[in-house]
Amino acid sequence: MPDIGAVAERGLVLLGCGKMGSAMLAGWLDGGLPASAVHVLDPAPSEWLRGTGVALNGALPPAPAVTLIAVKPQMMGEALSALRGLSDTLFVTVAAGTPIAAYEAALGDIRLVRAMPNTPAAVGHGITAIVGNGAATAADLDLAEGLLSAVGDVVRLDREDQMDAVTGLSGSGPAYVFHMVEAMAAAGEARGLAPALAMRLARATVAGAGALLDGLEESAERLRVNVTSPNGTTQAGLEVLMPELTGLMTRTVDAAARRSEELRG
Repeated sequence: MPDIGAVAERGLVLLGCGKMGSAMLAGWLDGGLPASAVHVLDPAPSEWLRGTGVALNGALPPAPAVTLIAVKPQMMGEALSALRGLSDTLFVTVAAGTPIAAYEAALGDIRLVRAMPNTPAAVGHGITAIVGNGAATAADLDLAEGLLSAVGDVVRLDREDQMDAVTGLSGSGPAYVFHMVEAMAAAGEARGLAPALAMRLARATVAGAGALLDGLEESAERLRVNVTSPNGTTQAGLEVLMPELTGLMTRTVDAAARRSEELRG
């Protein structure tokens, strides 16, 4: 969390509090942001949200330190109308597929940081890419990074058009990993394992490998080499997988990135 003094004093507005908004809000509250400083607009607040003590669906402060937009893209037009009266606020958006220009067209001359988190943010292990518009300052980016670090790591992009590649890689990437678990489990079944056992082994293997990546300094390449004994079982498997996987993953990420470009319009 950044220095929460200014945010606590001027307030933070959260537009939308679904899974992503709730994960961020929980991180901020755990980091010491007073619930009284948070103003949430959400048409269907959860019981958890009602119990946090935040100001819910009421009047907004006229100049909050931060206004974070976490609604679905199809709800964006109607939702943004509630924010037009705010001034001197840093807008941060985690909504997928909506470019900076759309916010500027709807809200005028604003300071904006666009962010792309991914679903592991819901358990505090996300990765979020951010980029500011022309009016966003270095301090604005620092503030946005501090707030978004409540749900995982944060990286900065040089240009907004890189966001499509981020969408294809880390935004959609968890689904690729989940499907790999499905494929590994199916392969185990094909070799005679019971379905529940095969799935348990596949899930634990991927989760454990991820923990190694997160907990050790070695590169992914070094970790792969470490577990691959010459002429052993892992090498035999990799000789099948490696010639196929790089090209397949390149096409997968490219397809998702191109779809992101199309949705961006």
